[in-house]
Amino acid sequence: MKRVIRAMIGVAALGLGLGGTAALAFEHQGRPHLLSAIEAGLWEVSYPARKIAPKRFCVADVSLLAQVEHIGRQCTRMTVSEDADSALMRYTCTRGGFGSSDMQVVTPRSLRIQTQGIKDGLPFHDTLHARRIGSC
Repeated sequence: MKRVIRAMIGVAALGLGLGGTAALAFEHQGRPHLLSAIEAGLWEVSYPARKIAPKRFCVADVSLLAQVEHIGRQCTRMTVSEDADSALMRYTCTRGGFGSSDMQVVTPRSLRIQTQGIKDGLPFHDTLHARRIGSC
């Protein structure tokens, strides 16, 4: 857990301490290209490692699922890296909180999301499964 916290503090220092200048050299704004083929709609997100009921979200942009722990909050998302089937995204929210999510496309209707960050002053680290279950 200490390693996760140190890593997230490092992310915050990169994004805030350098005024965003160096961060922009490595990151680009917007949705990862691989998510452009993934259809928006009603998505169900499950937490297999925890005994939490699945949550449903109606999203117009699938990249919002990168900030599933901060869904509904105003956040800025940045794509850090991307390959053929996964993308690493970082985000910061205006009312506090931030995170990093590795989104892997399993099928056009299924994603695996590894996410970590700070929410309400506390660290989180989860592996989630998201699947599109219909239209909104």
